[in-house]
This record gives sequence, C-alpha cells and structure tokens, in this order.
Amino acid sequence: MALSPIGILCATPEELAALRARLVLDAAPVDYGPTQVWTGAHDGRPLALALCGIGKVNAAAAATLLLSVFGARELIFSGVAGGLNPDLPVGAVLLGARLAIHDFGVIAEGAFTPTQSGLIPLGAPRLSDVAPVAAPVAATLEALRAAVAGDLEGPVSLGAIVTADYFLNCARTRNDLRAAFAADAIDMESGAVNQVVQAWRARLYVIRTLSDQAGEDSHLTYPQMAAMAAHNSALCVPVLLDILARA
Repeated sequence: MALSPIGILCATPEELAALRARLVLDAAPVDYGPTQVWTGAHDGRPLALALCGIGKVNAAAAATLLLSVFGARELIFSGVAGGLNPDLPVGAVLLGARLAIHDFGVIAEGAFTPTQSGLIPLGAPRLSDVAPVAAPVAATLEALRAAVAGDLEGPVSLGAIVTADYFLNCARTRNDLRAAFAADAIDMESGAVNQVVQAWRARLYVIRTLSDQAGEDSHLTYPQMAAMAAHNSALCVPVLLDILARA
C-alpha cells in the first residue's frame, strides 16, 4: 500500500526558502489557484509542501487542498509567530500544544466576546481556554522538543498559540491576550489549519519560531528577524519527519 504524503505548509517566502533548503523537492511547483505546491520525498515518504500565503482563509484553503487532493493525513505548519510570553525571547521555538482562533465571536453593546470558532457565537460561552491538541500529537511534539533541544541556539518548548487575522503591533493587546488565554504566541494561520484538520480527523504539528515580541516596535523587528525565525522552524521539520517515520 502506498504511503500517504505528509503535507507541509508555510505562509511566507522566507518560510518557503528555509524549508526548500532542507527538503528534497521538485524544482518547480504546481499551481492550485493561489496555492503553490512542491512535491518530493523524505526517506521514501512522499511530501507535499504548500506556500499558502498569509491569513486564516489562505491557510484553511491550502490545508484542505493537501488533505483532499493529495490525500495527506498528517500536516506540519512551519513558520514564525509573534511572542506573547515575556519569558520567551525572539528566536525561541514554540511547538503548538494548544491552539485556538481568538478573533471569532460576537459584538454586543460595543464589546467583543471571543467564542469557539466554527460554532454559532450567539449564546455561546466566552472562549477562555486554548484547547490542547490530541495526546498523540502532544507526545510527538515532546519527542521533537527533546530531539532538537541541543541543536538550536534558542530555547524550544511546547506552548499555546492563538490565531487571528491581524499582525499584532500593540503591547497592550499582547498583554491582554497573555492574561486572557495564557498564550505564548500569536500567528495568523495555525488555528484555522487546526480547525480544518479536526474536521478531517487528521493530525497537525505546528512549529513556530518567535520573530518579534508583538509590541509597538514589531513592525520594525519582524523584517530583520523573519528569515532567522523561519530558519529555526525549518531545522525542526526533517527531525519531525524522522520521528513520524518511526511511529
């Protein structure tokens, strides 16, 4: 029986370049609408790498493409994120053990209440917890953390990532998100891909490196640090592929 491919997603050219430098892939992609997909293999396991673009819609569309057209049942998202946890420096690698979309909900009387994404928000309870990933995914991420901890310049840990369709450039909001969800990082894709993966009963492994601290100067530091952060995340992907091959 042929092995199903492992789908890999990234959002930006910096993330794509870092991954292509470490994976054996075809030279040219195939275009599926706005999504470009490179195919290849890792130790005999087929791969499909998608450059999805930024944001929840792009990421969800690309994830659906990898699951439906390519038949992937395991997805990896490798990229960068903004830091919410003051104890994690720029360059730290965060493995997504808890994931949620936090900009979905209801506005009433001038106030926004976040609720669980994908459900009717009227009458729904306030989103207060970032849901944990499935136990087998968490165990794999812990194995990845142990495997790469000595090879990366910065710290690597499991943590919580919240997703929204905005670039966070505000220390006050950063601190509010940290207080509300005990989240460690914010990105623009992971929660959306996780929602798609759950619907398909597949598995998702999120690898994010902090490129900035999501404060007032993030728009200045992000361009300088994005390539470094993408590099750190991409270093983890072949190691994760080896772990999945042994599972």
